[in-house]
Amino acid sequence: MDSTISRAERPAMIAGEQIRQVKHMSGFKDVVGHKNIIKYIQNAVTADAVSHAYILNGERGSGKKLLANLFAMSIQCQDREEDGEACGKCQSCRRVMSGNQPDIIKVTHEKPNTISVDDIRVQVNDDIVIRPYSSRYKIYIIADADMMTVQAQNALLKTIEEPPSYAVIMLLTENAEVLLPTIRSRCVMMKLRNIKDQLVKKYLMEHLEVPDYKADVCVAFAQGNMGKAIMLAQSDHFNEIKEEAVHLLRNISEMTAAELTEAVRRCMSYKLEINDYLDVIAIWYRDVLIYKATKNVDRVVFSDQMKYIKERASKSSYEGIENILDALEKAKARIKANVNFELTMELLLLTIKEN
Repeated sequence: MDSTISRAERPAMIAGEQIRQVKHMSGFKDVVGHKNIIKYIQNAVTADAVSHAYILNGERGSGKKLLANLFAMSIQCQDREEDGEACGKCQSCRRVMSGNQPDIIKVTHEKPNTISVDDIRVQVNDDIVIRPYSSRYKIYIIADADMMTVQAQNALLKTIEEPPSYAVIMLLTENAEVLLPTIRSRCVMMKLRNIKDQLVKKYLMEHLEVPDYKADVCVAFAQGNMGKAIMLAQSDHFNEIKEEAVHLLRNISEMTAAELTEAVRRCMSYKLEINDYLDVIAIWYRDVLIYKATKNVDRVVFSDQMKYIKERASKSSYEGIENILDALEKAKARIKANVNFELTMELLLLTIKEN
């Protein structure tokens, strides 16, 4: 995807990323995707045109911390390569990889969902007046920056408006819109976009050695979020939820009323992850629909369940499958609205059995 980098009015478009700790990476060349944003960063570094403030905006797991850490590492590198890539060997790079670079400050907060005005004053405003310890720049990385209170944002704004020449502030957000317009307008905005499914699948299979069929399921769930895909691939609990749902779907047609009641009871143990459970069912029935319409097995996510997918496709009508998919959306909405959980799941399973 082609894109340019500009101020907040023209956000950067980026695609892809690889979730790894910086200490295991040699640099941007190991990142999957993000080519436009990486090119921008490298140009900014090599042209000595690093801005004083950036916003990296993207959903959880999209790679904000990874990019911020690599950007900071590149800025501080003492023996940078011609293309702007950090050398990974100098004193600064070694300190970054060990988490001990004194001029890269990770702003923390004690309250789980709030960054207070005191957090900003103590860790940024009061500290930023002290010149860098051993580097040209002093870089502040504020994760969860959208958790800053209005007072905290106003305190930070004063620093962003008149920063020292050596200061670089990176705000990592899931929702940049909650930041004050005056802050957004003074930062370079980088929006992290979801990446192509085939790139995510390739990474899971080649680097994590995830089997083909399991990679397909993780990719379908992750929807372009590499961090989520990796988390799902490595999660035994997600695999348990998937297996439970698949077992239900393979057998629901022959289940008695008592067995349905027992299935509803088992769903209670997945109440906190019920959307994942329902998404497994939705992906299964989309597979059924795709196979019924096209007979194309290559487009089926649950490729290891083809025998059962084919059986269901032969028995269910198009209308029946649509009824199930509609019932899944209604179940999600009801659960979100705190309608009785057991009743909601019972109605859903009856709809699936009847169709």
